[in-house]
Amino acid sequence: QVHLVESGGGLVQAGGSLRLSCAASGRTFSSYGMGWFRQAPGKEREFVASISWSARDTYYANSVKGRFTISRDNAKNTAYLQMNSLKPEDTAVYYCAAGPSAYYREPRFFNYWGQGTQVTVSS
Repeated sequence: QVHLVESGGGLVQAGGSLRLSCAASGRTFSSYGMGWFRQAPGKEREFVASISWSARDTYYANSVKGRFTISRDNAKNTAYLQMNSLKPEDTAVYYCAAGPSAYYREPRFFNYWGQGTQVTVSS
């Protein structure tokens, strides 16, 4: 079992930045791929970014490529999502998730989920 807790969400103006953190506890964090997903009201949960257990491989949704950066610190059992040049359309609840592979971009391939953190970008 892996327990995930997100933090770092908030209200920011368009063009601003936020850094989300995902603290993990439980089974070996470093053996899991980590992902960030988001869900806006009335929409399905969508893939944002993921990172392999070694941090060697990262994947991004086209909508955030070049603006968001995913990283992890296995010594601290924490994953991060640095979000720059935020847009109003980035407004959503952001979830971190852990799974056996970072390659697959669908929620069903991730076994463990955090409770989510709200990100609101004002225009």
